[in-house]
Amino acid sequence: MSDTIFGKIIRKEIPAEIVYEDELSLAFKDVNPQAPTHILVIPKKPIPQLDTATSEDRDLLGHLLLTARKVAQQVGLQNGYRVVINNGNDGGQTVYHLHLHILGDRQMRWPPG
Repeated sequence: MSDTIFGKIIRKEIPAEIVYEDELSLAFKDVNPQAPTHILVIPKKPIPQLDTATSEDRDLLGHLLLTARKVAQQVGLQNGYRVVINNGNDGGQTVYHLHLHILGDRQMRWPPG
């Protein structure tokens, strides 16, 4: 996997507005928000996309979802929020480092676009 902007954020080579960090993950505000609250949760381990995750990543994937819940609570998304993982080109993925989008503070529509 080639290095991505997220790898540089993890190494603190590029600044980001970090809202949460632990030994396995990092959460920061998206620079191009699609909702009033838009936070990305990324693993520190470079996994290009959900399709490339393996059974060895099971605990890390669970950790990312629990981190998304923790961050959503931390930033006050009490009325609900959406968690999105884009996978591959047709799924809208633009950075090939697995990441979860937390979107909140507005009503979400279905189906998404």
